[in-house]
Amino acid sequence: MNFSKIQTLKEVANLIDAKYVGPDGHSITGMNEIHGVKQGDLVYVDHPKYYDKAINSLANTIIIDKKVEVPDGKALILSENPFDDYNKLAQLFFPSCKPNVKALNQNIHSTATIYPNVSIGENVSIGANSVIYSGVCIMDNVTIGKNVSVGPNSVIGHYAFYYKQKENLHERMHSIGDVNLHDFVEIGALCTIDRGVSASTIIGYGSKLDNQVHVGHDTVIGKHCIIASGVGISGCVIIEDDVKLWGQVGCASNVTIGAKATVLGQSGITKNIEGGKIYFGTPCKESLEKFKELAALQYLPEIIKKL
Repeated sequence: MNFSKIQTLKEVANLIDAKYVGPDGHSITGMNEIHGVKQGDLVYVDHPKYYDKAINSLANTIIIDKKVEVPDGKALILSENPFDDYNKLAQLFFPSCKPNVKALNQNIHSTATIYPNVSIGENVSIGANSVIYSGVCIMDNVTIGKNVSVGPNSVIGHYAFYYKQKENLHERMHSIGDVNLHDFVEIGALCTIDRGVSASTIIGYGSKLDNQVHVGHDTVIGKHCIIASGVGISGCVIIEDDVKLWGQVGCASNVTIGAKATVLGQSGITKNIEGGKIYFGTPCKESLEKFKELAALQYLPEIIKKL
């Protein structure tokens, strides 16, 4: 996510009392976790396995636990605990709103319908003719377009399920991303859509989510997708346009689902799948292939008896 104003290397390093390598006036425009990094961003890395990935990413500033060579135009902030210092900066630049404090930055169109017992956080926009039903919790940094429907008791913009494992505990990364529901999206009852940990969780134009669907942080769903009840989508998933996920499908993180793919109920998506095909099973395969496998398994007991 971008800072409200450009920061310098010296200013950012001073906030965490850290040494740095690079010109004092080196510009930093925002911060991101490595999966969503943009040019000008600050990222962190705390394992040699990922040094090259971070240094050669679009980021121009890296919080790192070892002094290394970096390409021209990039800078380092040296830290004994890069995750902790990144988290500290995230909380300083993108603080959470306190409960029971009236939100001052809301833009709710006059034609939007907000039912009783709806909670709306800071920096929320709701477009024309949208309907928000009772019990919905819209947390901070959520943009809802025109003609959107959000069903009862859904939660939009809860913090990302993203943790750093440490000895005897898991420390949560402070979420600085947002949620964007495009025009004509429908969200069913009891759905949960997490905000991006450092970028945006997006539901594209005209997509429809049934009841009790979960969408993880930084996931991007394209246009005109259909997602049936009980589907669980992990973080950092890309779902292209016109995809159909039927009931109780589960999808692992960092997966891309191609346009016009259909995944049949109770399937598990563990890796990228091509568009324009029908899939079934766990791990899912093209449905005809999977059905042949299942048919063949019926003969397995008889084959074993003959051995």
